[in-house]
Amino acid sequence: MKVFNTKVPIYSWAVNIENSAMTQALDIVEFMPVYDHLALMPDVHMGMGMPIGGVLAMKDAICPNAVGVDIGCGMLAVKTNILSTGLGLEEQKQIYALIRKSVPVGFNKHEGFKEWEGFETAPMDMPIIKREIDNARKQLGTLGGGNHFIEFQEGSDGHIWYMIHSGSRNIGKQICDHYNALAKEAGETPLKDLSYFNMGTSEAIEYDISMNFALDFAYANRAEIARQIKIAITEIVGEAEFEEINIHHNYASLEMHGGESVVVHRKGATLATQDTTGIIPGSQGTPSYIVKGKGNKTSFNSCSHGAGRVMSRTKATGLTRRGKRKFEAGISVEDATKAMGGLLCRFDERNVDEAPQAYKDIREVMKAQEDLVEILVELNPYQISAIKG
Repeated sequence: MKVFNTKVPIYSWAVNIENSAMTQALDIVEFMPVYDHLALMPDVHMGMGMPIGGVLAMKDAICPNAVGVDIGCGMLAVKTNILSTGLGLEEQKQIYALIRKSVPVGFNKHEGFKEWEGFETAPMDMPIIKREIDNARKQLGTLGGGNHFIEFQEGSDGHIWYMIHSGSRNIGKQICDHYNALAKEAGETPLKDLSYFNMGTSEAIEYDISMNFALDFAYANRAEIARQIKIAITEIVGEAEFEEINIHHNYASLEMHGGESVVVHRKGATLATQDTTGIIPGSQGTPSYIVKGKGNKTSFNSCSHGAGRVMSRTKATGLTRRGKRKFEAGISVEDATKAMGGLLCRFDERNVDEAPQAYKDIREVMKAQEDLVEILVELNPYQISAIKG
């Protein structure tokens, strides 16, 4: 861990920090009401306003963009009692086919409303919740796009696992955008993209209620996807046993640190208290990890949420967000396919931004945070590349 002796100290577990992310970190400690220090995880890279892989504690303030647009984005990992020798390639293909039928990906959603008890207790007095609830009813149990995925893995414990990366879908984005706009108008605005509310204000209370609903929705969304995968496995291979871990890595919570009650924002960071079991995914085609936290106080009991990008989506593909050619791609389809190490996969010029080369080396990331987590199980992709949006 490296300490930068800035106006407010920056504690960094990153081996290398890109200039853009470091500039954001320096702006935060210069202009934001940071409590004690800013923590940067080893997967840190540039985000909107605040670096992804950043942990920001503030004593009396809450900041929508320090949580991010995908509120409650996180991981769900399931250990099965199926041994790694007990699932053939053809069986896995059949399971994947069933998953694709039951779990919409990308911008797709269910045609009808999905049931979840959280919809019955939703805070409908929050205007943004009332506006977006019907769309959320159709998005429960959907994967989304970008770096969201479903992947089958072989554990170092000899078992087949599967892993889900997804969040609160569109309702989380709408909540963030709505309250970030309000913060720019009515809140404190020391930095353009990190406007915040003082705790106790009506806007802060509304954002906290809405954010927590999005967290619950994201948790239920991953759980519903996991349920559909269990159904698919059972249909193809028969009855099986499942052990589930479900966590967030984009959220804010009130916690005690240094004897003070502070709002800890984890944007692309995972809780790692001594009693926490966590999930740290690698990039596509590389290992992922089930970990146990060590409760490192200097990280605000946090660890990385993944490998972290080294190449932006535009740089990797050479395409704009609208799919127009901007310049030569940083990663070719051939090189992306080769990097998958023989896994069955399908790349094209639009999705090479999810190739392993676009991300940091997950093994180096794990080595950099040995004082934050203990590895319990290493998981390696199994036979077929991940289902992605």
